[in-house]
Amino acid sequence: MKILLTSAGITNNSITKALFDLVGKKPEDTSIVVIPTASNLEKGDKEWYINDLVNLKNLNFKQIDIADISAVEEKIWRSKLEESDILFFEGGSTYHLMKWINKSGLKELLPELLKTKVYVGVSAGSMVTNKDLNLKLSQVVYEEDLDETENISGLNYVDFYFLPHLNNSYFKKVREENIIEAVNGMTEKIYVVDDQSALKVIDGKVEVITEGKYLEFN
Repeated sequence: MKILLTSAGITNNSITKALFDLVGKKPEDTSIVVIPTASNLEKGDKEWYINDLVNLKNLNFKQIDIADISAVEEKIWRSKLEESDILFFEGGSTYHLMKWINKSGLKELLPELLKTKVYVGVSAGSMVTNKDLNLKLSQVVYEEDLDETENISGLNYVDFYFLPHLNNSYFKKVREENIIEAVNGMTEKIYVVDDQSALKVIDGKVEVITEGKYLEFN
């Protein structure tokens, strides 16, 4: 399985190179489908989402499609995913995205799709690859999912926790001192990456890609 976990999408040359190393094709020969479902629950300015799409447009893909798994029937979004080389899971609400991955039936389809395709996550789209969504970290570090009362399982594609947006000005608590306190007592491997960093994962082997800063715990 080939996975690229990002904090803010394809933001620099190093992450771009890592992406196309995984795909094994030139951009002009590569098709990508964006799954925007996580962003549906977010209110306010969507500049961050627009920037992600602009960054993709600037890479000169053969085709950029969009498939919202919460908005159309399976036969529609499934064909879009099957015809694409990259499945690009956008950011937003981690819980909303995971619930729709389960509800839509995509969770059962993904392992087969990912035999030949690359999974790219942005923020929430990366965090759903964890074994669970770890409600404590979500509420304490990101001040999100405050109405939720229990953890739900993630895709369990990686054996660590991925935490995005280190030192991002919007997420005021994603700072080293706060994270150290929040992860106290946890034994699992944890990566915390900024918006210029990513994790390239091939069959469980992790490589850190960065032009910024990242942290490792455990």
